[in-house]
Amino acid sequence: MKNLKPFILAITALIFITSCSDNDTNPVENQNAKLFETHSHEVCSYIDSYWGANAYIGSTILNQSETNFITSQNVKIADVFNINTIPLYFAKGSGTANAISYGSGYIIFGEELYNMALGQGGRISCAMVQAHEVGHQLQYQNNLPTRSESTARATELEADGFAGYYIKRPNGYNATWTQAAPAYNFAASIGDYNTTSSGHHGTPAQRRSAFRLGYLLGDYNLSVSSFDYNFFYYYDNYVLPGALRQDLKKPDDIDEDLHKFILSKMEELRRINSGEISKEEFEKLQ
Repeated sequence: MKNLKPFILAITALIFITSCSDNDTNPVENQNAKLFETHSHEVCSYIDSYWGANAYIGSTILNQSETNFITSQNVKIADVFNINTIPLYFAKGSGTANAISYGSGYIIFGEELYNMALGQGGRISCAMVQAHEVGHQLQYQNNLPTRSESTARATELEADGFAGYYIKRPNGYNATWTQAAPAYNFAASIGDYNTTSSGHHGTPAQRRSAFRLGYLLGDYNLSVSSFDYNFFYYYDNYVLPGALRQDLKKPDDIDEDLHKFILSKMEELRRINSGEISKEEFEKLQ
């Protein structure tokens, strides 16, 4: 079932499935598991099959300053989406180039992935990853996405959209597009072309387009269900590399100003998806 499976942002390291103790338990099955107590380096290095054999749960990520930053972002993300703060844990050691949102109600952020995001785009990229993972929690809680595909693409791209929405919201990260562009670039860098794989997350162009669409929707105060409805109404024309249509009819339950605003951005997405727009140009988008 959907709510028993973790969603994975990116896996860039080989994962070994092993167990370090006959008494070790998989934290996915226990919503109230005290991960730091049962899976810390001192107790047992093995977390579960989604992490490297030598990965372990730690109380900090990189250093105390980065720990304070991402934990405060986690609280803020929950506030934007009007949900309880999601428990956040950190995976340390080798085999941690990953971030996972577990259906039993918590997130594990890998230190290797955090360091990668920080190096490529700064803290805003780390916030984007965390918002993406909280986006999966929104999906668990609301039985989303409403769009069904043969791969994980729609689920993952909507999570990218939730992340873009958070980055834009005045009560969220409140970033200008110039500030948000590094996160946009990082979203693209973790796209994949395994389009027939069940775990396909979206191509680089689709991931950055999904983030951009979510960012644009951040101009409007949307409920989670309303975000899902709006995101997928424009999804085929804005995120996927299909024919862009400027004549999309506005449904009665979509805001008139929002509809006009998104239609005004269709040409920029055509240029983004086609590669016609340069790095310097898209960083200057509004």
